[in-house]
Amino acid sequence: MTHNIGINVTQHLLSQQARHGQATGAFTRLLNELIFSAKIIAREVNKAGLLDILGFTGERNVQGERVRKLDEFAHDVIVHRMQNSGHLAVMGSEEDADPIELADNVQKGDYVLLFDPLDGSSNIDANVNIGTIFSILRKKSDAVDYQMSDILQPGCEQVAAGYFLYGTSTMMVYTTGNGVSGFTLDPSVGEFLLSHPDIKIPERGKIFSANMGYWDYWHQPVKDYIDYLRKPEPGKPVYSCRYIGSLVADFHRTLLYGGVFLYPADKKDPKKPHGKLRLLYECSPMAFICEQAGGAATTGSQRILEVIPEELHQRVPFIVGSPYEVELAQKFYDGQLP
Repeated sequence: MTHNIGINVTQHLLSQQARHGQATGAFTRLLNELIFSAKIIAREVNKAGLLDILGFTGERNVQGERVRKLDEFAHDVIVHRMQNSGHLAVMGSEEDADPIELADNVQKGDYVLLFDPLDGSSNIDANVNIGTIFSILRKKSDAVDYQMSDILQPGCEQVAAGYFLYGTSTMMVYTTGNGVSGFTLDPSVGEFLLSHPDIKIPERGKIFSANMGYWDYWHQPVKDYIDYLRKPEPGKPVYSCRYIGSLVADFHRTLLYGGVFLYPADKKDPKKPHGKLRLLYECSPMAFICEQAGGAATTGSQRILEVIPEELHQRVPFIVGSPYEVELAQKFYDGQLP
């Protein structure tokens, strides 16, 4: 692969802006503020073991999960930086039960930012890759502030989505609806440089990514699908399982290598019949990225980007990856066994 390492993310954003009449300088400045926030988070992640920011705060988030100190830090950085950008109408965070309204004395804008400040945070203490996921929508209502309908938009209405991956290197992968590009942070200059232009997911892969510990709680079509992937047959690859437990990390591998990631509904918790992952903060942005890279994403019964959100923290089953594997999964859900 030829890397255009001379192009930084700001230059790339400006070139995207020039291609799209609907793109504005405000949108580019908004993304730049988000990028700056990610740099601050990456700095803290990289030195987390040296500071007292690992471990729990003693509180629980809206999902009932214990909040880790680094989660809280990432959330606060994004909220602080973005609410003063002058380009947002409202924000929503996976860590916050309600929409994050902007202060009366700050300038309002026409965009909505939804984000998971630190996905995969249960892996923080084990030094496993974690990340920040974001989704940007355009405000639809004519209200002075915002309406819930501005937030509860289907994924097909996103104007941008992406994630920052904090690992051995820090990466940014994003789309504005015109393909997918990846950037790697060069710490010596403090810039995200284009390292993965025009990312395309392979048509099919040899890896499936799922938490096999939930096997007993899965519905039969999911079990049949996984059994088929693992079954040796002439001319068919035998799929291997790779599961990290950090959506950003598992998705990133799937995007580059192909295959399928799935977090289906299960019967373990009757209070959560639709799986674990949140539509607005995780599934919609990842589905947008994957489709723009040539892949697909479904709940098993519906294209993810066509799901109409009904609540801020709605959960949905999630199957995403190469078109071949996602279409195959859909056949099992539909009872059309190979």
